[in-house]
Amino acid sequence: MDIISSMFDTIYAFWNQLLFAIVNISLFDIIDIAIIAFIIYKVLEFLRETRAGQLVRGITLLLLAYLLSAIFQLASLQWLLSKILDYAIIIVAIVFQPELRKLLEKVGRSNISFFSKQSISDDSDRIRNCIDAVCKAATVMSDKKIGALIVFERETMLGEISNTGTALNSEVSYELISNIFFPKSPLHDGALVIKNGYVAAAGCILPLTANNNLNSQLGTRHRAAIGMSENSDAVVVVVSEETGCISIAVNGLIQRELNGVTLKEELYLKLLTQEEKKNFFTDILSKFKKK
Repeated sequence: MDIISSMFDTIYAFWNQLLFAIVNISLFDIIDIAIIAFIIYKVLEFLRETRAGQLVRGITLLLLAYLLSAIFQLASLQWLLSKILDYAIIIVAIVFQPELRKLLEKVGRSNISFFSKQSISDDSDRIRNCIDAVCKAATVMSDKKIGALIVFERETMLGEISNTGTALNSEVSYELISNIFFPKSPLHDGALVIKNGYVAAAGCILPLTANNNLNSQLGTRHRAAIGMSENSDAVVVVVSEETGCISIAVNGLIQRELNGVTLKEELYLKLLTQEEKKNFFTDILSKFKKK
C-alpha cells in the first residue's frame, strides 16, 4: 500500500506542477518551448535516418527501468542503473561518434551557417557539361558491363577521400572517364571524385557501409557508394560490373535500375541550384512545345 500511495503522491505532485506552469506561462516560455520542440524534432528526424535509432531505444529503456526502480524502491537495481547513467554522456559520445559527426556536418552545411563554402554550381555550364559527360560514360559502360564508381562532392569536403587516390585536377570528359575505368587500367578499381565540375582524384578508397540489411546482390562498389553517402552529402554513381545496372546513392539510400536519361535527371536535381533546375526544366518544356 505504501508503494501505491507513493505513486499517487508523485502523480498528484506532477499534475499540480504542470497546472501551475500552464497558468503562469508567458510568451517567452512559449518561444522557449517551441525552440526546444523544434530541436527535439530535428534530432529525432536525424536519428530515424541513421543506425542510432536502436541505441536510443536502448537508452530509453534504461531510463524507464531507473524510474521504475526508484518508484518501487529496488535499491540494488537503482544503484546499478545510476552508475551507468553517471557515465551516460561519455558512453553516448563513444557509441554515437559517427552519428554525432554526421549531425555536426549537417549543421555546418545549413544555409544559416556563416562558414558555408561557395556553391559548386557557380559555373552552371561546367556542371552541366560534367553531368553530360558522366551520363554518357555511364551509359556506354553499362552496355559493356564495365564497373564504375563516381563521387560528386557537394557541401561536405572530401579531401581525405581524394588523398587516398591519385590527384588529377582535370576537366571532366567522356574520354577521361572511359580511360580511368577501362578494365585493368591502374585506377579502375577505385572511385573517381568530382569537385566543382573537375576531376579531383581517381583510384580513391571509399568507406564501406556497416548496414547488414542490404540486398545480397549488392557488391563492394554498391556498399562503398552507400557508405560514402552515409558519411557525407555526396552523390555517388555506380555502374555494376556484373549486370551493367546504373545506380545512384544519396544519404544512405540507393536508387537502382537507372538509364542515361533518368540518371541525368537525378544528377540535375541533386547538383544544380534551384534557379538552374528551373532553367533546365524550362528548356525541356520548350523543346517539347517545338515538337
